[in-house]
Amino acid sequence: MSDLNDEYDERDESDAHDERDAYDERDDELHDGLLEEELRQAAAILDPVPAELRRVAVDAFALHDLEARVAELTFDSLVDAIPVRGESDPPRMLTFSTDGVTVDVEVTADGMIGQLLPPGPAGIEVLSGPRAHARLTADDMGRFTGEAPPAGPFALRLRTGREVVVTEWLRA
Repeated sequence: MSDLNDEYDERDESDAHDERDAYDERDDELHDGLLEEELRQAAAILDPVPAELRRVAVDAFALHDLEARVAELTFDSLVDAIPVRGESDPPRMLTFSTDGVTVDVEVTADGMIGQLLPPGPAGIEVLSGPRAHARLTADDMGRFTGEAPPAGPFALRLRTGREVVVTEWLRA
C-alpha cells in the first residue's frame, strides 16, 4: 500500500512541476512579447526603415501572386508632359503597359478615372500597402472610376477573366 501512496505522491509532484513549467513558459512568452515590442519601438525611433527599402518591400508584396504580370509605367505627365500655361493643378495622366494590356489612368484630387486596353470587364483593386484601399469595376468598354488614391504609395491590381496584372507602385 505504501508503494501505491508513493506513486501517487510522485504523480502529484510531477503534475505540480508540469503546471509550474507551463506557468513559467507563459510568463516568459509574455515577457518576450513585451521586450520585442519595446525593441521594435526603439528601432523605429533610432533606426527607421529607409523609405526606398519600404517601397521595395511593398513592391515585393504586390508580387505575392506569382501569376501576376507587372505593368510598367510608360508615361507620367509629371515627367513626360509639357506644362499647359494657365493650368494650376492639371490632372496627372499615367499609362502602364505590359504585354497585351495597357492601363490609362487620370488622377485628380477629386478622384480617378481610367480605361483598360483592350477594352473589357475587370476587377480592379487600388492597393496601398498589403491591403486593398478600394475595389473598382471596369465595364465592358474597360472604363472605371473611383476615389482619389491614397496619399502614400499605391498600385493597381487588375483581374480580367484570364490574367492578373499589377502596376508599378507610385505616389499620386
